[in-house]
Amino acid sequence: MSEAEVSTVERPGTAIDTLELPAEDLYDITIVGGGPVGLFGAFYAGLRQMKTKIIDSLPELGGQLNALYPEKYVYDMPGFPKILARDLAEQLIQQAMRFNPTICLNEKVLRLAHQPDGTIVLETQKGVHHTRTVVLATGAGAFSPTKLDTPGVNDYEGRGVFYFVRDKSQFTGKRLLIVGGGDSALDWAMNLEEQARQITLIHRRDVFRAHEESVDWLLHRSRVNVMLWHELRRVEGNGWIERAVVFHNKTGEETTLEVDAILLNLGFKADIGPLREWGLALHGNRKVVVNQLMETNLPGVYAAGDIAHSPGKLDLIATGVGEICIAVNFAKTRIDPTAKAFPGHSSNMSLS
Repeated sequence: MSEAEVSTVERPGTAIDTLELPAEDLYDITIVGGGPVGLFGAFYAGLRQMKTKIIDSLPELGGQLNALYPEKYVYDMPGFPKILARDLAEQLIQQAMRFNPTICLNEKVLRLAHQPDGTIVLETQKGVHHTRTVVLATGAGAFSPTKLDTPGVNDYEGRGVFYFVRDKSQFTGKRLLIVGGGDSALDWAMNLEEQARQITLIHRRDVFRAHEESVDWLLHRSRVNVMLWHELRRVEGNGWIERAVVFHNKTGEETTLEVDAILLNLGFKADIGPLREWGLALHGNRKVVVNQLMETNLPGVYAAGDIAHSPGKLDLIATGVGEICIAVNFAKTRIDPTAKAFPGHSSNMSLS
């Protein structure tokens, strides 16, 4: 890793004012992020008998599974050949609640400060939280879709032009145009193939940024009309979208498609927000650098999931849930040096 890839943001140390706390207000571990990784971390912390809190900026648990694509199938979670994102979120929530963690929603963590006694204070827009350790499981941060600055797109957003799918039934019997060549575009083509009357997918080149199996399905086994080297030129309609004009970016030839809906899957912009100001060592200003124990450079602060960077890291839910087990176990040994980092398999524990 080059020095240019890792930066440490320096910030004057400003301890957050606090009073001496009753023991019940001090948590062993606070997980920032209520997505799949954070939820599994809360369950695992319960196994280690740690007093646990989850803080999340969203109004509901589940992270991207509920907020961005609740009706999209997830295929790469062990034990589930396929499962709707919202159902996976519900299963993870049920699992996390087994040991009754404290849940704080609609709270964005703004500041982190270490106290003289070694504990940590997290400040949100609603108050302060006291904890012995912290695990950052914020995903890649706050997401916003990459917008397309094409004539008519902004005018028809919400009136036939969509960046998210929260209800697949809105595409039933519709002529759908999907724009994009990544996993999201192909996943939605697969998810909506039986729902929509007709699907056309345009992609600006002939190389896809998606799993090989998805590309093979799209090109050889689906009924999707695939138009390579095509881009969206303009959107037309009368109160609701009616047409999309696309063009071949090599020849300039235009084609008019009669459509009822357009789904733009052009990726997302992520912002880690206030984390930049905490003095964390960062990779590319987007991820938090961790070691093999999932420790950051700040004492008692760990990271897991998409927010965490280490060499060779893959951003998968399956990877993240493994990482947060490591983080929780070593947070336990930080709190209690007599505890084992690996307490054994859950099948050997009494969970009744």
